[in-house]
Amino acid sequence: MQCNRKATPGVFRARLVSAALLAAATVLAGCERGSSTGEGESATGPSGCPAAHARAQAAVRQAEKTDAPWGGPVGGPSAVSGRTIVYVAQTMTNPGVAGTAKGVREAARVIGWNVRVIDGGGTPAGIQAAMSAAVALKPSGIVIGGFDPDSTSQQVSRANAARIPLIGWHAVASPGPSQRPKLFTNVTTRVEDVAGISAQWVISRSNGRAGVVLITDASIPFARNKSDLIRKELATCSGVKLLAQENIPIPDASSRTPREISSLLSRFQSGWTYSIAINDLYFADAAPAFRAAGRKGSGPPFNIGAGDGDPSAFQRINSEQYQSATVPEPLSLQGWQIVDEFNRAFTGRPASGYVAPVHLTTAANSAGATTWDPPGFREAYRKIWGK
Repeated sequence: MQCNRKATPGVFRARLVSAALLAAATVLAGCERGSSTGEGESATGPSGCPAAHARAQAAVRQAEKTDAPWGGPVGGPSAVSGRTIVYVAQTMTNPGVAGTAKGVREAARVIGWNVRVIDGGGTPAGIQAAMSAAVALKPSGIVIGGFDPDSTSQQVSRANAARIPLIGWHAVASPGPSQRPKLFTNVTTRVEDVAGISAQWVISRSNGRAGVVLITDASIPFARNKSDLIRKELATCSGVKLLAQENIPIPDASSRTPREISSLLSRFQSGWTYSIAINDLYFADAAPAFRAAGRKGSGPPFNIGAGDGDPSAFQRINSEQYQSATVPEPLSLQGWQIVDEFNRAFTGRPASGYVAPVHLTTAANSAGATTWDPPGFREAYRKIWGK
């Protein structure tokens, strides 16, 4: 079976396109599960891709900065009162979904609103039932927390007909308003930035010579798109070989990840030097398998999570326990942004248009922290709301 090389419109940065097209045919040849390109290459000696390596180094240096000033909204409508929000979660076992829900609750307390969380349990039937329950409550607004709105199209249509504003978190591929499906806005970092910097970290750290395993959840369109973009960015470096792509649904991660990691270690042995997962939680579940195989927590393989950045990921990074880096979503900030976007919807204002910048966390710049959020966001939103 051939890899799916179809590009996702509107998500590739122009400076990457030409290099990606030149390298894709050779690097993606082994990307289906079960295929192998053989032993990974050493990170010593000249770079495996000098131009791509230099670009990756520059991008990583920029993404590692922690002192950027607040770049979000500084103006907007004052807080309206007496609103109720329902947060429909894809699954609360997904740290990103749960972390954003926590941020929504925190912001709601400040603005004076009520929040109810309904857990979809990670199954299509559960998510549909959760959305049906949310619409039946006739709340002021509904958050689509980490799942594809098209999987609940009937419930979305009922909410639209009832003029209940819908705001997504990682619900569609791009940040901002959406017409199909109809969302007031979708809150997320740009998936192409998250995917790009995770792959660039591998290129930069390995000196352009790595054997990579990519872990995704193909049942979630957002996650599938992210892993497609990671593959394409890795393909800009001819010295980086994609050994395998593993599809492990997030709800099954705790049961499936350990045995999949054991199998991969047996197949690729020392050729497997780096891993990228679309969610940090895979590395929590992978740790026992790495440990049983005698692998050191500090790697190889050196593991990076292309998304979420929950506290356990920071702990693994800081203690060098089977994770070296993460590209964290600013989960608390995004929860506050969701509340602010609802406030704009309730007052007839357009969405803010704010998109949080991509950030890269390693042990060198985490300073022992357990989360990442841009500084100053709480103060900024309190000022806007008059709180």
